Amino acid sequence: MNPAEIIIRFEKVKFEYSIHKPILDEVDLVIRRGNKVTVMGQNGAGKSTLFALITGALQPEEGQVHIQKGLSIAVSRQVIPRADLDLTVRAFFEKCFVGKKIYDIDPRIDKVLEVVNLNAPHDRIIRSFSGGQQARLLLASALIQDPDVLLLDEPTNNLDKAGIDHLTDFLVKYKKTVIVISHDADFLNAFTHGVLYLDVHTRKIEQYVGNYHDVVAEISARIEKENRKNAMLAKEIQENKDKANFFAMKGGQMRLVAKRMREKAEELEESKVDVRKEDKPIRSFVIPAQENLPAEVVKISKFKMIKNHKPVMRKCDITLRKNMHLLLAGPNGIGKSTLLEAMAKGEAEGTEISEGVRVGYYRQDFSTLNFEDTVYDSLAEVLDSVTGRVNEERLRTVAAGFLINDTLIHSKIGSLSEGQKGLVAFARLVLQKPGLLILDEPTNHINFRHLPLIAEALNAYDGAMILVSHVPEFVSQIRIDETLTLDK
Repeated sequence: MNPAEIIIRFEKVKFEYSIHKPILDEVDLVIRRGNKVTVMGQNGAGKSTLFALITGALQPEEGQVHIQKGLSIAVSRQVIPRADLDLTVRAFFEKCFVGKKIYDIDPRIDKVLEVVNLNAPHDRIIRSFSGGQQARLLLASALIQDPDVLLLDEPTNNLDKAGIDHLTDFLVKYKKTVIVISHDADFLNAFTHGVLYLDVHTRKIEQYVGNYHDVVAEISARIEKENRKNAMLAKEIQENKDKANFFAMKGGQMRLVAKRMREKAEELEESKVDVRKEDKPIRSFVIPAQENLPAEVVKISKFKMIKNHKPVMRKCDITLRKNMHLLLAGPNGIGKSTLLEAMAKGEAEGTEISEGVRVGYYRQDFSTLNFEDTVYDSLAEVLDSVTGRVNEERLRTVAAGFLINDTLIHSKIGSLSEGQKGLVAFARLVLQKPGLLILDEPTNHINFRHLPLIAEALNAYDGAMILVSHVPEFVSQIRIDETLTLDK
């Protein structure tokens, strides 16, 4: 086999979910055998759609997607489908081989779980695993198929540092073709050869050689060059317009000179280049805290963690008052998400939330959102529950700050990208004004351009906050007053 041969080619591909939701417009690209390629772009630009076109789950409206005959493709998705959460580990992996009976499935499962560094009984239910463990199962479900092309959609979400290091090492040594969607720059720089950049404004895909930092530098240099050229043209255009106005005032033959000056200015206007529009970040925002909070918002005297696959109670003594931030730490599988969910529901043994405290809960899988609601209905529900009425102007102002435009606001939440669901979840928190903010991996799926603004808002939040995050750079931007490490 020729390692440089083209195995995937897009030719003038156009795709839209509706006339109001165009995604790709006459896109051309090639993927060669053995390439390790990053897919970048703003939330909603069509990164997951690109994967669906490659696998054949979606078909283009126009153009052709050429896949080399016999090429096998497997996808590690962002989240495990809800319908699969009640499967056993064995049934989950058997489902990867549609229409085939795999007689040696158990040894295959053991082998692939070793690759992703996860120890899991084959009869254990998928729902019982932590978010980080489910991320490893998703990767394993793609690897067990031994595909020619591995598609990874945000594979580092929910993974702790050990998990990311393990995955990075695996991909560095991996010999086959990999296409990965991720916002984690350090992770991507370790193994990628090129970048596919989805421009949400032009709906084109730009193909670059080099790693993430190379591409960012190249784009920045191009923008600076284009801005300089346009600035010089703008100056020359204005000079011609000023001369045209001067000669027009003279009358007679000078009017012809003025006409030529205006024509020259029009020609120069057409020479201006369209400066690339960078991904638009969300606006700076504030999550207002509930007013008149009690002296003690929440008290934690003990908590449940997982040790050797069994729940164990541990004692602690933590009291969170207004303007106190707690970081909940520990490796994947120790029970952080389970503990947060129990706290949010008021069911965590050893956790006492003061009466009347409003709890805002950001859950990593967005299951607190009703996927059948429109974005408008979801935001209106929060406003109505807090204020007893729906302030239309307030709702739309907050929505616009999170890049929720008139089209998105009337879309069902289930139709949004994972990143857009995350922005809806943050918009709900702003409208909710919680007294206790519980956040489980709030960086998952979110465009890297938004993260500093989210960290800024969390740092400034003056209610009580409990945070779980495996992203040190993000956590370092947030004031942390107490840390509870579950395994120590």
